[in-house]
Amino acid sequence: MHLNYHFFKYLCPAIEARLKGLHVAACFSQNKDELVLIFEAEGMAPFNVVAHLLPAATCVYFPQEYKRSKRNNVSLFPELLGEEVSSVYLFGFERSFAIRFSSGSQLVFKMHGSRSNVLYCPLGVFLPTTVFRKALRDDFSLDIRTLDHSLELTSERFAELQGNASQFLPTLGKVPREWLKEKGYLNSDIQQRYLLMLELMDLLDAPVFSIVRRDDQYVLTLLPCSKAAYASADPLEACNAYFKMAVVRQGFEVEKRQLLKGLRDHMQKTENYLRKTYGKLAELASETSPGQLADIIMANLHQIPVGADQVDLFDFYQDKVIRVSLKRGVTPQRQAENLYRKAKNRKIELRQLEANLLEKEALMEKLAKDMEEAAQLEHHRALRTFMKDRGMLAESKQSQEPVPFKRFSSEGFDVLVGKSANANDEMLRRYAWKDDLWLHAKGVSGSHVIVKHRAGAVFPKSVIERAAALAAYYSKSRTDSLCPVIYTPVKYVRKVKGSAPGSVMVDREKVVIVQPMGPESEP
Repeated sequence: MHLNYHFFKYLCPAIEARLKGLHVAACFSQNKDELVLIFEAEGMAPFNVVAHLLPAATCVYFPQEYKRSKRNNVSLFPELLGEEVSSVYLFGFERSFAIRFSSGSQLVFKMHGSRSNVLYCPLGVFLPTTVFRKALRDDFSLDIRTLDHSLELTSERFAELQGNASQFLPTLGKVPREWLKEKGYLNSDIQQRYLLMLELMDLLDAPVFSIVRRDDQYVLTLLPCSKAAYASADPLEACNAYFKMAVVRQGFEVEKRQLLKGLRDHMQKTENYLRKTYGKLAELASETSPGQLADIIMANLHQIPVGADQVDLFDFYQDKVIRVSLKRGVTPQRQAENLYRKAKNRKIELRQLEANLLEKEALMEKLAKDMEEAAQLEHHRALRTFMKDRGMLAESKQSQEPVPFKRFSSEGFDVLVGKSANANDEMLRRYAWKDDLWLHAKGVSGSHVIVKHRAGAVFPKSVIERAAALAAYYSKSRTDSLCPVIYTPVKYVRKVKGSAPGSVMVDREKVVIVQPMGPESEP
């Protein structure tokens, strides 16, 4: 009800008592959708009026102090400077009021929820000549005289409307309508409905303002409530308290909930990764090693008939005879060679899985600690510090470098990962030098990866493998257990004229087999 006619009935006289005779000393904005007016008079403390018109949290409040920043602010409504306040006018049965000045001009506060605005009308003009939120184009053609309404609040009118509360008193708002429903209004006869309406109007005429919490939101109400977070008979103080709770505090609570949800989601992803990886390790442990099977084939070559597709061989590891399937057209020696290669890759995969498990288990411990600390945060400053220390704050658009790649680091080497096919071309053309190292997942589409050369330093094997893991992760092979990645100095990579975006010709490449692995922040 903070944007309600019944509350404004008390708020407007209170504003007039503080503003009458004061002059406009400043009118500016330094936050999006927030207009600040400072009123002064000789020998009196300034009185500040702030219209906070953010659609999600519209309100008006009156801070004792409001420091204007030296930068990033803009002066508005220059016509008002020096104007003396004569009165504050409440439009009849409307969510709007006007600060009127001795010159005859007026500043209208149209507090219509997400379409709230502040409009300036000079003497004798009823269409705004200046509006604060210019995106609301319809406000330029709003005749402010149409904001005044009159209602016939008689029993005859009530009966004529068959007890329709919204038509009889359209200014009620959500909270009073809920009060009527709780009292059984919808199931009552016309006489009982009228008595409930009279009772409600009496309650709305009692100048006690409470702030309650409903459905994770703070609500200002004129109705009596037993569990109020705040209560006062001063409408100005009620506005200030509402701003602190519904805008500042609630904004903090929303950010905190988002932070905790992000941490929970990250923990869930990490937990899923751990579960799948432990399952993969168990699966690998239960399988017969390809190397052992190769040993069995090589030890029994003399018993394998030419062209056989399966054969029973003695398994000296398990001391029993097993049936071994052979590939048609492949010699037993070649099949054993393939199995030895698989065994080697399997060892690489096992080492990487074990290393990843250690990393993710450490991450789970860190996330659990962060969750515990985040749950204890109580104000914006602590929340900002918490997020800044953990690199969770997004950079402002002005500070973001417009580059075609993601930037990572490995052992002091810069690693660049292209953002798209066109970005791959731009990165190769503008940000890569002949001695840099170029990598790409073999045989599939994906991001180009560049490891920047450092004078006097060679690329360590660990850096190449880390960059290759990123190349595999940002490719179509992202979900594979292992992925071959080609790499070569940039001087051996060339773009063919007319080729598709991201397509290149590569000479003298080498291949490394790695497990796809993204940034450390991603499970």
